[in-house]
Amino acid sequence: MIPYINTRTFGSGPRPALAIHCSLGHAGAWRGVAAALEDQVTLYAYDLPNHGQSGDWDGQGIMHDTATAMALKVMDGISADPIDIIGHSFGATVALRLAIEHPGRVRSVAMYEPVYFAPAMADDPGFRTRYAADTSDFDAAIDAGDSVAAARAFNRAWAEGPAWADIPDQTRAYMADRIHFVRDSGPFLAEDSAGLLAPGRFERARMPALLMGGATSRWAAEVNGAIARRLPRVTSHMFDGIGHMGPVTNPEAVAAVWSEFLARG
Repeated sequence: MIPYINTRTFGSGPRPALAIHCSLGHAGAWRGVAAALEDQVTLYAYDLPNHGQSGDWDGQGIMHDTATAMALKVMDGISADPIDIIGHSFGATVALRLAIEHPGRVRSVAMYEPVYFAPAMADDPGFRTRYAADTSDFDAAIDAGDSVAAARAFNRAWAEGPAWADIPDQTRAYMADRIHFVRDSGPFLAEDSAGLLAPGRFERARMPALLMGGATSRWAAEVNGAIARRLPRVTSHMFDGIGHMGPVTNPEAVAAVWSEFLARG
């Protein structure tokens, strides 16, 4: 069952685009990117399940399937024609899945550090070991039922913003309340529950694709590289001095690269 979907619209440009935010974020995270492109793109952003003002995942099946079904429903309300999609982190994995499973509906796909680890794990078994070691604090906290410690560990691994103690109480509570979303993402992100790595699946995504990443991110080069090797028409861009949260911390830079990409197709 698809939960209630909350959407926000930014800009008034002639080109409609779907935007999908990262784990523990919300649709408003795209405000900066949209402001830089307000005359070029009308950006339709939705809150993922358990995020913002959207409804919660009901725990049935695979959570990534629900997030993807929500995206398709939003697309139904935007246009019957193929549209551009941009996603960040978890949202970028949904964008990639849409491009592979529904290529006729996607004009182009832009992804900032999709956390789809399965290709990197398939290419290099050592990646799984390194990733498990880097996320051991998070896993231990989740297993112990300590959502605050898990959110702190997750923030330390992925964010480039203030220290946990300096984050407002309301934001910390928002993250801790939703931290199980990260564990629930695992069947798709690490185990490829949708079977995208099966022969011939990636080849379906023949639209222009853009893979972006931050040079200071710990896993961007390996994960983006594994995905790029599989996409038929991909352009890659790495931002110097920027990390995993680039669309939020440096929206103008991300918007500039995405704008140039859109202008080519």
